[in-house]
Amino acid sequence: MAKKMLNLDTNIFPTWCPGCGDFGIWAALKGALRQLNLQGNDFVMVYDIGCNGNMASSVRAYGFHGLHGRAIPAATGIKLANHHQKVIVIGGDGGLLGEGMTHFISACRANMDITVILHNNQVYGLTTGQSSPTSMKGTKGKATPLGVVETPVEPCAFALLSGATFVARSFAGTIPESTKIMADAISHKGFSLVEMLQPCVTFNKLNSYDWFRQRVKPLSQTPTDVYEAITKARWTDQDIFLGVFRKDDSIPPYHETFPVLKDNTLIQHHEKRDLTKYIQAPKD
Repeated sequence: MAKKMLNLDTNIFPTWCPGCGDFGIWAALKGALRQLNLQGNDFVMVYDIGCNGNMASSVRAYGFHGLHGRAIPAATGIKLANHHQKVIVIGGDGGLLGEGMTHFISACRANMDITVILHNNQVYGLTTGQSSPTSMKGTKGKATPLGVVETPVEPCAFALLSGATFVARSFAGTIPESTKIMADAISHKGFSLVEMLQPCVTFNKLNSYDWFRQRVKPLSQTPTDVYEAITKARWTDQDIFLGVFRKDDSIPPYHETFPVLKDNTLIQHHEKRDLTKYIQAPKD
């Protein structure tokens, strides 16, 4: 019997600004989940704090809303408890690459079997436009009136250096291509990153839809060498490649490296233990 088409819509419409790139990401994600024909109990969404997290009320699915920058460790715990579920992280460049940078690196290194969809709008949009870890040098904002002086973090290159086994980039303005990449990422067994270029129409007047459309171009093919992949993943002022930079299915995910997790999930461990001696009142 064919699976019933999953209803992912709720009666709550997102509060994003009109034209926000999050709408394109939202549409592509729902398209990817339907394309994979997943059912409601097949996956769980873990949301970070930020404009991206407003999606939590607009996708009918199991979900967990974490603290700022802490979505990845929450997703890790869920995956280790039940590794039969797909676990999808929704987070922004501020949370995942600022406060959450260490968690991001650790999940890449461990090849944790989760999918991270990173909304990269190059600002802290929810708090009205401060510069983020991915803001370009010279970007002026409320907290950086003289312009950003730090070198921006480049998510895809960083993930490749950290050992991620699936790394891709797409653009919120190209929903069909984003849908396919997200479906591939969710299907991948191991850590997968999809960096979504997401224009913030309210607070980032530089990196607009037009700015991206003048620079983005598709990869002709997935690089076979990680160093070539890093080169292609790097941003330049003229070329920003979209596509899959790495897809390596030969490396086992984290949970398969431990016998206790390989064949069973933690939720199946129901050993009964006698706790009487621990809860009895002490004798006089």
